[in-house]
Amino acid sequence: MNLSKKMIACAGLVIALFTVTSASAQRGDTAAMRQRQEQQVAKMKDDLKLTQAQADSLNAINRDYNPKMREIFSDQSMSQDDRRAKMMAIRQEQMKRIEAALGAETAKKVQDWMQANRPQRGGGGGGN
Repeated sequence: MNLSKKMIACAGLVIALFTVTSASAQRGDTAAMRQRQEQQVAKMKDDLKLTQAQADSLNAINRDYNPKMREIFSDQSMSQDDRRAKMMAIRQEQMKRIEAALGAETAKKVQDWMQANRPQRGGGGGGN
């Protein structure tokens, strides 16, 4: 095989690997998502000086609610307003569990931290 054929074959392999990697990331690789969630809770634990038991409680609560929120978010049969309303109801229920597990004061700190550290999503920014 000459050099140009090897380069084409190598480029094809790289493109195929990139496509497979992108597809699995878009599907929602649960291991990667779980790792990101655990990293977020670890950062929150450090920032808010939570105990390990409190961090474990947050992880457990998030594991219960994240699939519900993901399902609502991906349901394209609902209007955006319906999805927003359902997500708000789920988040309120989640915050009640966090408050029951951590207490009102710590739950408020967690809520504020989550709001301040929410990933920013790009969007169709409107102009003037």
